Amino acid sequence: MKTCLRFISRCIYISAERDKVASLVSSVRYYNAAGFRTPSHCRWEEGKSSDTQKWSSLEHKGPYFPPEYEPLPDNICFKYDGQPVKLSPVTEEIATFYAKMLDHEYTSKDVFQNNFFSDWREEMTKEERKQIKTLSKCDFTQIHKYFVKKSEERKNMTKEEKQVLKEEASRLMEEYGFCLLDGHREKIGNFKLEPPGLFRGRGEHPKMGKLKKRIQPEDVTINCSQDSKIPTPPAGHRWKRVQHDNTVTWLASWLENIHGRPKYIMLNPSSKLKGEKDWQKYETARQLKMKVDSIRKQYRRDWTSREMKIRQRGVAIYFIDKLALRAGNEKDDESADTVGCCSLRVEHITLHRRLDAQEHVVEFDFLGKDSIRYYNKVPVEKQVFKNLKLFIKHKDPEDDLFDRITTVKLNKTLNECMPGLTAKVFRTFNASTTLQDQLNKLTTEGMTVEEKILSYNRANRAVAILCNHQRAAPKTFERSMQLLQEKIQKKKEQIEDAKKELKEAKKAHKDAPSDKSKKLLEKKEKAVQRLSDQLKKLQLQETDREENKVIALGTSKLNYLDPRISVAWCKKHQVPIEKIYNKTQRDKFAWAIDMTDENFQF
Repeated sequence: MKTCLRFISRCIYISAERDKVASLVSSVRYYNAAGFRTPSHCRWEEGKSSDTQKWSSLEHKGPYFPPEYEPLPDNICFKYDGQPVKLSPVTEEIATFYAKMLDHEYTSKDVFQNNFFSDWREEMTKEERKQIKTLSKCDFTQIHKYFVKKSEERKNMTKEEKQVLKEEASRLMEEYGFCLLDGHREKIGNFKLEPPGLFRGRGEHPKMGKLKKRIQPEDVTINCSQDSKIPTPPAGHRWKRVQHDNTVTWLASWLENIHGRPKYIMLNPSSKLKGEKDWQKYETARQLKMKVDSIRKQYRRDWTSREMKIRQRGVAIYFIDKLALRAGNEKDDESADTVGCCSLRVEHITLHRRLDAQEHVVEFDFLGKDSIRYYNKVPVEKQVFKNLKLFIKHKDPEDDLFDRITTVKLNKTLNECMPGLTAKVFRTFNASTTLQDQLNKLTTEGMTVEEKILSYNRANRAVAILCNHQRAAPKTFERSMQLLQEKIQKKKEQIEDAKKELKEAKKAHKDAPSDKSKKLLEKKEKAVQRLSDQLKKLQLQETDREENKVIALGTSKLNYLDPRISVAWCKKHQVPIEKIYNKTQRDKFAWAIDMTDENFQF
């Protein structure tokens, strides 16, 4: 049976025709004869009736709502202008959100403070608004200390107390964490609704500090099949709506109040629908490999078009291709001032005819997704440089660089070049191509596993830099590096001691050779070698940590890199897959781990 399943998996991998895939897997059941789960990709075509229908039956328990607010003890009070004030439960709960963040830099920012206080006052009673008029007179100290103490108590819980919490978490997972999808038990990704709190955002987000309100059942739309048991809402409540839409894969939906955008409860990344979607995404990116040369020839021709719109489109696609820029979407005025390729303004670029011994350099400086700064100095082709000078002529700094095109029109053009092609597919293609090229270049014979992992992370880092996946250095970075350096120093001292002992053993064996002295000599030689290997491993860790200090490797690994590249590399170079993917990631990419052999190339 196992041999049969492997054969089916291989057939799925090599078959380009979906009807052949369907015929191959139609006889494969969810569990095999030995009681093991059938690989998720073998179930992709099970029960699928059309391109739009995602499922035939869907049943679940609905979302898990966070517990209601528990008021503070009577001896913990909020003070205003030095005087204790008894707050109403709603007002007090919001005060705790701010109090918990007193030692965070967010609460020192004016925007955060102003947004919090404005939203807080809206939730106050009439009497509270009359009394509490200025944030600077509010004293949250007692509340802050109370929650710091509670946090310490949680850290110091006994093993038995932790076990109780663990069992409760397991119970909730069992009750809410799974659904029945086409008769199969599938894991749900995020069944717990986010509790109320204060919005943080990234960078200098204009809405930081605003109140994220508690989600009520009346805000939630449930999606399930018509013949299923409809989830029961919490006592005294009802759902906003119950629908039976099998063309979407979400289980529940609501509008969050900060941006007014829909949020969803989705299937876990390891589910069959998510796995199929991932596979299709990377296959589309691989198809671009066959078309990219013609697309590049076309956008180069566009650079000299008589029509300004076509010139701008050609340069924009060149940036998306060369720099892996996001397309950029229209936003409302209250969103953070983040931009992508199509929404670049004149102020975001500086042109240098010559800079750092390079010609035709474009200096980019803008806030990208999540308010992460994109700063790059890139030499471009001469015609692109000429066009950019033309695009900014007679424009003010706040004017659009590409004023004749939009993201929608750009993606429409890309889709005409290749069905399904978008700026994001270009980004996925370039990220995966970069990883494949870098791994081929950096991995050589004779490397240790640790050296191979360093090479992998360096290849991944090249992708992260291309995609501008940055992060702030972890708060614990300096301390962890200090501890690592102390280990390295201690290991060096151990090696010095071991070398001295080896020298003495050599001398003793030379002066009076014997089986005993020979064995001692070999033992000392092995000790030096073992310690040297350990030192090398620690030094590789130090290099790896330092190089990745401000680079976020996880984002590209999860969203832009075809996992089959990593799986094939691991199999080819005998690197345990656990060294590259953690448990959650292995579940997400189970389809790739199962179907990929060492010869796969993106």
